[in-house]
Amino acid sequence: MEESNGSGGGGSNCNEGACAAVDDAPTTLASIQELKDQATAGQEMISFRVVWKKKTFDVEFNLDQTIAQVKKHMEKLTEIPATMQKLMYKGLTQDSKTLRELKVARNSKMMLVGSTVNDIIDVVKPVVMTPKDLVSHTGPKREPLCKQKQHKKILDKGKPEGISPGDKRRRDPLPSTPISGMYNKHGSKVRLTFKLLINQLWIGTKEHTEKVPIASIRNVTSEPIEGDEDYHIMGLQLGPTELSIYWLYWMPAQYVEAIKDTILGKWQIDQL
Repeated sequence: MEESNGSGGGGSNCNEGACAAVDDAPTTLASIQELKDQATAGQEMISFRVVWKKKTFDVEFNLDQTIAQVKKHMEKLTEIPATMQKLMYKGLTQDSKTLRELKVARNSKMMLVGSTVNDIIDVVKPVVMTPKDLVSHTGPKREPLCKQKQHKKILDKGKPEGISPGDKRRRDPLPSTPISGMYNKHGSKVRLTFKLLINQLWIGTKEHTEKVPIASIRNVTSEPIEGDEDYHIMGLQLGPTELSIYWLYWMPAQYVEAIKDTILGKWQIDQL
């Protein structure tokens, strides 16, 4: 009688296809790993640091990944929603830019500006107002800054020589060079330098440079100068009261929003 296939005493217990699959399994796994290796071989990885408040995060990304992808990763590490983050690297970065386009260097630092949702909720909690507060809020409208005596005497000096041209129609990012040529309350020329890698604002005059941690600045106020709206009066509140405001005169209008965004974060600007 003819024996059926695969029924011999010492024969294999698997059919031909199954045995082939088992024999090919190591080859298949090796092929998958090879494909993975090929996929990453062409990627140029870079390690750098992201600084947020007093924390530093070591991260690694493909140079062709975008700022938007970095923000998504930082959201997991900090709990700051990506839409509320600002990443600073030689100025404010754009979500669509790649690390390669921004020329991010190995071991360089990028600054993260932003607050968690819980921090935002704490800040915007409703304030219970007393009758006295209500009277003050419904009182006479405040006189514009440019007409108040303390500010008018500086404006009456006229524009400083060599001041940067202002343009109220534009909204420019922070320049890579200092913003210079403004007056302070003493009528001395002053320049602002944003040292974003160390999270500081340097306020410099001919005699002195004050190095202020950006996180310590409580508020930023500004108003256009009536009759010359291409320039603003700007106040930086460096302490707990309005007496600590550092006044700047003839600030070019195109930089006002970028300065507020950098110091306060965009979510705070939206609440004002």
